Amino acid sequence: MAEKDSTAVPAENHRLVRKRPGWRIAAVAVLLAALSISAYYGLFVRGTVSTDNAYVMADSATVSSRIAGSILAVRARNDDAVKAGDVLVELDDRDYRAVADKNRAALSRTEAEIAVAEVTVRLTQSQTAAQAQAAEAMVKAALDREQEARHRLEEQGQVRAAAMADSSHARRDMERYTALLESGAGSEQQRDRTSTAFRKSKAQLDGAQAQIAAARAALDAALQEVDRSRAQLEVARADGLRVEIEKGRLAALQARRGEIEAELRLAELHLSYCTVKAPISGYVAQSRIQVGDRVLPGQALFAIVPLDEVYVEANLKETQLESVRIGQKVELHADIYPRHTYRGFVAGIRAGTGAAFSLLPPENATGNWIKVVQRIPVKIRLDSPPPPEYPLRVGSSLKAAIDVSDRSGPRLAAHMSRQRR
Repeated sequence: MAEKDSTAVPAENHRLVRKRPGWRIAAVAVLLAALSISAYYGLFVRGTVSTDNAYVMADSATVSSRIAGSILAVRARNDDAVKAGDVLVELDDRDYRAVADKNRAALSRTEAEIAVAEVTVRLTQSQTAAQAQAAEAMVKAALDREQEARHRLEEQGQVRAAAMADSSHARRDMERYTALLESGAGSEQQRDRTSTAFRKSKAQLDGAQAQIAAARAALDAALQEVDRSRAQLEVARADGLRVEIEKGRLAALQARRGEIEAELRLAELHLSYCTVKAPISGYVAQSRIQVGDRVLPGQALFAIVPLDEVYVEANLKETQLESVRIGQKVELHADIYPRHTYRGFVAGIRAGTGAAFSLLPPENATGNWIKVVQRIPVKIRLDSPPPPEYPLRVGSSLKAAIDVSDRSGPRLAAHMSRQRR
């Protein structure tokens, strides 16, 4: 029997020797993996807040009709790109054009009436002024004649007084010489001379009386003329109220013109509303109208979505917002383009949770309360519009990763007044 070699190694020991290097490699691999995971967590995960509850949003405009009418033409359909001011829909404008034409005709008629009223006011002013001046002149002339008649009456009164004195003296002389003649102491010639003188003075007195009567009649006539001229002056002054009446009629016509102008502007506005234009640039969506449809005021016709100005709302858990600040950088990956990266920044953090602004907000004060982690929308603006080869659609899902390593920004947006400054 052959002698065993004392230097030979057992088969079990050979297997152990072969296994030892494998265990070492596995341990080193596990250690390296742990270090890699720790480094990745420390460098990337720990400085990042991410969520897949993010969606594309846009401040889209709902285009509606401001008047009632029938659709004559539809210039844009779903998915068409339009610019602000492009004609989208044309409505039948015949009724509104007729109303505008009617108001223009009424405005022209009112303008003509105003022109006539202005001339009437000027004419009435001239006429009443002339009548008043004439009446004032007549009053002055009548007063002058009255004064003249009074002077004449005073003069005739003095003449009558002198005639009465002469007549009284002549009568006494006549009576004395008549008595002397009867007593034989006087002559008949002296009596006849005194009698003639008396008759002459009597005639002069009668003439003075007649002159006084004529002067009184002239004064009465002058007084009546004064009254008539004053009455005419009052009439002329009263006619001045016609000027106020004409001015009031003119003011009413001018007010009516303003009313018609307002109605015309409204009719022209309604006429312009027959052409529905795009308020913003974007893409047409939600169009459900056809030619011949009857639309009502306020009825939505379609929406315009500005895809070049979309933003993202990432709904983060309230426990994730401790390190989120406005202005932090964000990486976005849309589910529709998983290999493309969009970059943006935090533009705002909503003032309340989504549940607080829901149609039926939670009643947390009820007895069956269950605490639920709330989500708060975070607004993310893109650094640049999406490229044409990777456009974003409203409502598309994304994954958002916010780099929270830089925490120098505010948690609240600046006040509007400060932003304007």
